[in-house]
Amino acid sequence: MSPAERNVMRQRENLRRETIRRETDAALRDSGLRLNSQERAQFESRYIQERRRVERTLRQQIESERQQQLPALIQELKKEFQIDQPTKGSPTKSVESPKPKK
Repeated sequence: MSPAERNVMRQRENLRRETIRRETDAALRDSGLRLNSQERAQFESRYIQERRRVERTLRQQIESERQQQLPALIQELKKEFQIDQPTKGSPTKSVESPKPKK
């Protein structure tokens, strides 16, 4: 991986962490809880753990739904592209030049 690609990956990871930190702070603020530093750390840890679980479940549900819908999509595309193709029953013959006799 080039240094530029590594830098982009680092930036994306930092952005992801910052987003999670902001959302964790918002969840704590929205909860109305007043926690000391140790309780806050536990809250943040549990929030992140449960968030990962929720996101994993959602990814699995989306993948399951995608797998259920793909066969119908493939059939629809198969019909659409079969209509666009010339029929295979009447292939066009290429005209060959006569071979010189020896």
